[in-house]
Amino acid sequence: MFHLPKLAATSLVAATLMVSTVSAQTVLRSSDTHPDGYPTVEAVERFGELLEEKTDGRYTVEVFHSAQLGQEADTIEQTQFGVIDLNRISIGAFGTQVPEATVTQLPFIFRSTEHFHNVLDGPVGEEILAAFDAVDVVALAFYDGGARSFYNSQKPIETPADMEGLKIRVMQSDIFVDMVGALGGNATPMPYGEVYSGIQTGVIDGAENNYPSYDTAGHAEVAKYYSLDEHLMVPEVLVVSKVLWDGLSPEDQAAFREAAEESVAYQRELWAAQEEESRAAVEALGATINEVDKQPFIDAMAPVYEKYVTDPALQDLVARIQATEG
Repeated sequence: MFHLPKLAATSLVAATLMVSTVSAQTVLRSSDTHPDGYPTVEAVERFGELLEEKTDGRYTVEVFHSAQLGQEADTIEQTQFGVIDLNRISIGAFGTQVPEATVTQLPFIFRSTEHFHNVLDGPVGEEILAAFDAVDVVALAFYDGGARSFYNSQKPIETPADMEGLKIRVMQSDIFVDMVGALGGNATPMPYGEVYSGIQTGVIDGAENNYPSYDTAGHAEVAKYYSLDEHLMVPEVLVVSKVLWDGLSPEDQAAFREAAEESVAYQRELWAAQEEESRAAVEALGATINEVDKQPFIDAMAPVYEKYVTDPALQDLVARIQATEG
């Protein structure tokens, strides 16, 4: 009878155990359009670490950053069909598919970062997350997307009149299109990855986004005027495919939710630090940052609210957001 040497037998057992462990592990694919190291990318990676701990290694997450799996509009559909397991998406990319989430896209709906956090961390935030079930994804948590402001290659924007005729890139969102139109600008929906070349070649004059995006995408190189109107604080949302979710045990579903919730504080810390770093970086590049009187911009948004907040339930949601302290 053939006998393995003791060391070889031990190695074979270890290898068998390793194969068994690997085969029991599910690697989930998660998409993000932002570059490696960006706060949302780091947060989802942290979520993956927490999930692995909570499920004893049965689930891990691989984050495909820098739009490797496609731009947001494409990856939403892939997530809905279960081709992608997880996705970090700006709520704006869902357009008006989720009416409750649409409310968070209204210009100037949030008065400050504190107000933004208080709303999303409370019952209103839970209600909005639950509403995503209707579009075949399960929303796990909100991440910070910062305050979005206008920037362009032509001139400082100090009043709504300065927007007249400017071609401004927006996400594919009817609200964003109407917001720019209400200010006299020409809204141009365009994928995020095309903004740099669009400004560089004059297809558009500018865009609107937060400091980290303005910095990390290189937009400050081609659009030197950043006007701090802070018209939007659009949340980022971490969603999981309902195809995957429906196959999870209640215990694993709870682990997913806990890991996502615990990753939020981490993301907010990274975000605050990134905003400071990015502002310094764009100023070093020669970007001109100007403050604005927000009230004329807020006043110009009346038609946008009239158009999109017609349903009594949404009117109530807006009222509850405005009544939240912060």
